[in-house]
Amino acid sequence: MVRTTMRPRVRAALATAILSLTLPAGAPPPDPSLAATLEALRSEDARLAAIGYRLLTADAPLCREVQPEMGWALQALDQFDAPSRAAAKIAFGFESAVAVEAVVPDGPAARAGLVANDSLLSVAGAPLPPGQAGAKAVVSTRNAVEARLAALPPAAPVTIVLRHDGRDRAATVRPVPGCRSGIELVVDDGWLADSDGTRIRVGSRWLERFSDTEVAVIVAHELSHTILNHQQRLRAAGVSRGLLAEVGRNARLFRETEDDADQLSVSLLYNAGYDPTAAERFWHDKAPAIDGGLFHSRTHRGALERAARVAAERATIPANASRPYRPPVLATRDQPLG
Repeated sequence: MVRTTMRPRVRAALATAILSLTLPAGAPPPDPSLAATLEALRSEDARLAAIGYRLLTADAPLCREVQPEMGWALQALDQFDAPSRAAAKIAFGFESAVAVEAVVPDGPAARAGLVANDSLLSVAGAPLPPGQAGAKAVVSTRNAVEARLAALPPAAPVTIVLRHDGRDRAATVRPVPGCRSGIELVVDDGWLADSDGTRIRVGSRWLERFSDTEVAVIVAHELSHTILNHQQRLRAAGVSRGLLAEVGRNARLFRETEDDADQLSVSLLYNAGYDPTAAERFWHDKAPAIDGGLFHSRTHRGALERAARVAAERATIPANASRPYRPPVLATRDQPLG
């Protein structure tokens, strides 16, 4: 699914939603437009879920740890503060603690008949935890469901019991293996994009500004960090973060991981059926406009230099190479940095 960029008013609405979701207890009910805002959030979550599903499943053979990919986006009621939960129930159903926010077209959940606003009652025979009442949860019930799924065999059928408009039903989802990583949209006015080795976070501004293919370039880069074990290798190297990340050996090692992630991202895009020249075009044509923000750092090369490097990497992929293509940079993932 390819979509045009999100209009600026949508991000403005999402920013308003963030303010509404943090109203103190006893505050007036949220603006009725919050329901429409949450629908805008659903739309962008669905975009990111489809991009992530495509990359995670196509590149699963390159990942050492895999999990069942269901082809859905979930929301938990305890992700929302108490004053906003009435609006969240209107938007996402929530007849239990966790609801299906969106399904990836022709993904496993969609093929099993799941639809948006289905509420989950049990997963693989285990009932869902009740969720946290009151304040917004630090670790939401959604994360607990995702962790439970990640522990299951990656391609074994999963029985889900659902409730929709008061009616219960069971469905059997036949997942496909995917790289073990969550992907999460974060409403953010900056250029957030990171991976902690288990979850990729992408700021909403990327989806506002760029097409699905261009967002895929960013997701592929962050997935590359996961596949190449960069978090673990940086810890093993004893690097310092914060301001010291910009200095000396720290900056050099961080840049090494960024260079390797750029390299691998080209193959990840190719494996997922994206045109691998998309990375070169993104860094050359689009990224210079924001090069003074996220990318202006001693830990990252400039956008034009990154464009040249990914172009060189693309040229190493043989014509009509079979998928999945395994580039040489994969061999570095067990090597100490530096």
